[in-house]
Amino acid sequence: MKKTSLVFAMAMAASSYVHAENFASAAEAEAIVSKAVKAIKADKIATFKEIDGKDKKWVFKDLYPVVYGMDGKCLSHGQNPKQVGKDLIDLADADGKEFVKERVQLASSKGKFWQDYKFTDPVTKKVLPKSAYCEKTSDMIVCAGIYKR
Repeated sequence: MKKTSLVFAMAMAASSYVHAENFASAAEAEAIVSKAVKAIKADKIATFKEIDGKDKKWVFKDLYPVVYGMDGKCLSHGQNPKQVGKDLIDLADADGKEFVKERVQLASSKGKFWQDYKFTDPVTKKVLPKSAYCEKTSDMIVCAGIYKR
């Protein structure tokens, strides 16, 4: 019985490790935002087209960039191109936190920042804590978020 329990425990631990490998880290979120900022500065139109088209170079594990104007309008979205062009300034999370409005304020005051909010995980369909890394570039905010699992 002990051997079976040990084998089960080891299998569960391995499963958790493999599962964790499918989710992006904070460092990876910062890296994809930095990459997007550089690409946008070089060629905004081409970069937005790639991001909106879910180009493989802009999707990493469960990570993708989202770009907002300083007015809260979605300019580019790596997973939901239907959001592009929409005014999301009043978009609220499950707790009523207007996280896009807060992003605009943080971008104006800090330039680079991490922001916590809650969002529906597309994998589990559950509302989970999420943290987004964002950088302001000229008149835009580039973000990528990780779920806190």
